[in-house]
Amino acid sequence: MTTIEGLDPELRERWARQFSAVGASQCGFCTPGIIMRLAALAGSDAALRSASGERASALRRAGHEGALDGRIRSALRAHLCRCTGWQTIVEAATDLLGGATGEEKDHKGSARRIRSTDPLLSAWRAQLEGGHIQSNGPSIALGGGGFADDTAPRDALVALVGRDGGVVVGENLVEARRLSGKIQGRNSSRPLAYPLEVPTGEWALTLRTTWVEPAYLELDASWCRPGRTPASPLANGGAFGGKRRSPVPGLARRLADETGRAVRVLWSREDVVRKGPKRPPVAIGVRADGTGVIRVARTPGSPSLSSLHDSIVSVAGGFVVEEVDVAGPPVDPGLRCAGWAEAAVVEACLRLQENREARVGVPVEITGLDGGRARVAIVEDGSVAVEVWAGEPLDEVVLRSYCIGAVHQALGWVRSEGVAVDETGQPCDLTIRSFGVLSALDTPRVEVTIHPSDHWPLNGSDAVFVATAAAAWWADGLPPQWPTLRGRT
Repeated sequence: MTTIEGLDPELRERWARQFSAVGASQCGFCTPGIIMRLAALAGSDAALRSASGERASALRRAGHEGALDGRIRSALRAHLCRCTGWQTIVEAATDLLGGATGEEKDHKGSARRIRSTDPLLSAWRAQLEGGHIQSNGPSIALGGGGFADDTAPRDALVALVGRDGGVVVGENLVEARRLSGKIQGRNSSRPLAYPLEVPTGEWALTLRTTWVEPAYLELDASWCRPGRTPASPLANGGAFGGKRRSPVPGLARRLADETGRAVRVLWSREDVVRKGPKRPPVAIGVRADGTGVIRVARTPGSPSLSSLHDSIVSVAGGFVVEEVDVAGPPVDPGLRCAGWAEAAVVEACLRLQENREARVGVPVEITGLDGGRARVAIVEDGSVAVEVWAGEPLDEVVLRSYCIGAVHQALGWVRSEGVAVDETGQPCDLTIRSFGVLSALDTPRVEVTIHPSDHWPLNGSDAVFVATAAAAWWADGLPPQWPTLRGRT
């Protein structure tokens, strides 16, 4: 088996530079495996090294660029990237597999090709968009993000969640897995459940959402030495707010103090789905004058939802917010744009409905909580047109990458994503492929226009996320439940 470290050094660096050049890596957790898949797609290292600009031009003249795009997207079915939305990965692979150098090609959707030249500005933009300290550059594409478990000492004990929900500790991962007695769960055939009913009333528009998994790729992990500070599970990225209250670091510290040794704590995908926070499901009814009620699901053990109330009222002052106790996995108001996104989407689509706009090609404009602004339209061919105003861009490659990723996540949220739960509120869909996240083959083309200004830098991708959700819901005909297209052929 060959890993990223076993790839020819020159070839490895070419892939890393290309991924960085087009914004094809954000947290970097998934990209080493993706690079290996794409390098294998080239046929051989020598074939890729011998690819020339002349050969690439001949391919383009022969109309093979589209076929190459399809081959790349098909190869990516074996992978999942939650951050980038696939497009920049496909662009990086098309450049290298087609023989371009990266400097030669101006990807459609960028006003102009601007390289990531200042690591500080690049990291600043990534932190604004991701909500947490984040490094950027070629080394990140190769897995150099400093993820928590990568930095753990070799002699650390390993703690896992056992079959009964308790914690087991072993001398190594193999022993801990044996002691846990647990077999990874699978997806179910259960239909999605909607825990909240729309309030009774005369509504111009209604919406219900279901349980949605953040689906970050790097699972919760931490390690700690006795009496020391535990490693953060947010080593290189914000996990869409899903790890801000992770109990894993506290558990690592406690176990290290109890055992007198360094301890690694690792959650499996099943643990994350069962124990990690979900976006609070909502049920909304809005009147023609913009007033209405938004019900928000609150589950046992969840943190206070007061911040969610505040954010909803800040964008939709005519809404009354009601919390409703339901059985289900934990929810968290800190997940990406929770609450205010749903309220803003309903209000935006109410305005479109009043104006009797067409379904396709209609731009939806949203201003985020910190002032970043986006305008998004679903085009007739299914592609997505994005304009974003985020103050000083700092690094247009990074900003564009986050905007494309926001489109991907919003389209999945509205159209295909959900987690089935049983009668007691326990999640039944326990693999990442059961969540309905859009694959590279299912993701439409995204065109991004960045409007630079000398204003202080602002988050732009959250506004893109919300505007895309509204544009997709409008284009789909405003069905009263999300996901709108799940299960349809």
